[in-house]
Amino acid sequence: MIGFDPIYFLYVGPAILLAMWAQAKVKLAYAHARQYAARSGLTGAETAQRILNVYGIADVAVEPVQSFLGDHYDPKHKVLRLSPDVYHGRSLASLGIAAHEVGHAIQHAAGYAPLALRNGLVPLASVGSNISIVLVIVGLLLQWTNLAVVGLVLFGAVVLFQLVNLPVEFNASSRARAILLSNNMVTRDEDRVVGKVLSAAALTYVAATLTAILTLLYYASLVFNRRDD
Repeated sequence: MIGFDPIYFLYVGPAILLAMWAQAKVKLAYAHARQYAARSGLTGAETAQRILNVYGIADVAVEPVQSFLGDHYDPKHKVLRLSPDVYHGRSLASLGIAAHEVGHAIQHAAGYAPLALRNGLVPLASVGSNISIVLVIVGLLLQWTNLAVVGLVLFGAVVLFQLVNLPVEFNASSRARAILLSNNMVTRDEDRVVGKVLSAAALTYVAATLTAILTLLYYASLVFNRRDD
């Protein structure tokens, strides 16, 4: 019978705690970096556009999006979308986040292989995140092991996406810091503040990956232990 299972928390609990800590760390680092106005006087949008100009990327638009920390690069439409705080903000937090997202646009323009692989996995990972666990649970309830295994395979796509996403995000952050420094948009002292924001954000990706891996292991243990019975 599938119901409340304390074993689930033995598997996934550490990752959940890490995710909660990472989210708290992001909020603290972001709030801290927001207190410092960049000496360059640039907004996040101006920073993004300047970096795009430096790299000769003329086909990527920079637009505001009404979402708190909903900043992202859309490779399909070649649009860099920045939340109001980042788009209009002149803080080190705004510059760091904007530069990170431009890092993805640079990856795209350069044909960065992990980004291409990540983008290719998006449809399968989306399907997997929506129905995989349902298939596993239905398969276990009805004792249809093959259906449960299909669910595991689909969730495996989610895990693979998260694993591929890690180097993509870390690379974008390292590009962001290097770009800001080399183009005199931040000083070395300011770079330390930016680095704390980007490092905290990176930890959330680590937590998401660990959560996905441990969730897969938990459900795999249910499926294959049932098969052995």
